[in-house]
Amino acid sequence: MSDRKHIPAETKLRLFASAAGYCQHPHCLKPLFPVAMGGDKHIAEMAHMISHGKSGPRSEERLDEDEGVNSFENLILLCPTCHTIIDKEPGGYSRETLMSWKINHLSALTHKQGIRFYEERGELRNIVIAAFAENKAIWKKYAPSEGEAFDCNPEAEVAKLWDQRMRSVILPNHFLMQEIIKVNAGHLTETERETFALYQEHIRGLAERHICGIARGAIRYPVEMERIFE
Repeated sequence: MSDRKHIPAETKLRLFASAAGYCQHPHCLKPLFPVAMGGDKHIAEMAHMISHGKSGPRSEERLDEDEGVNSFENLILLCPTCHTIIDKEPGGYSRETLMSWKINHLSALTHKQGIRFYEERGELRNIVIAAFAENKAIWKKYAPSEGEAFDCNPEAEVAKLWDQRMRSVILPNHFLMQEIIKVNAGHLTETERETFALYQEHIRGLAERHICGIARGAIRYPVEMERIFE
């Protein structure tokens, strides 16, 4: 079994990147770098979805004795209060629940960005195409399969930049657009609803791969989204 204290630096960096500086409990979202502490010190705790010990929180959900307890997939970043709560009441916080928090974390954060209902489709169109344009520009520059600067070496700087841009710009834009469209779903035509459903599945696949490290193929981005709300 892994040393409880040995969590690789790379894993820690991925956790902080995926949390974007906030507790990953969707009903908390407390800043992990409090202004009261100067903004450069954190209160984050790396919580295990499946505990180390055989009698610890959610230990009965362990699928394999050799599962990496200190792996990125088994960790979630929480504030001290939420970490205590999930471990003191493990029956109320299953592995599936904690994984859903992690996958949907960036989406939960967008609710803090003043998402509202728009009276006109044109207003929505202007907002959506601006975000898609930013994502497309980054994709054309850095995406592994199409990007003009692609390097086959995954350790190359451009590969690292692509991963970083995916988590810090592309996915947050997608999550924000997803929530805006949900709130304004009444403006969608029947065809647009079908396109939006595919778009949501595309986002889920990207989140699983780039946030939770689950190597599962995402469906391609539905190009019909480029014409939504026209």
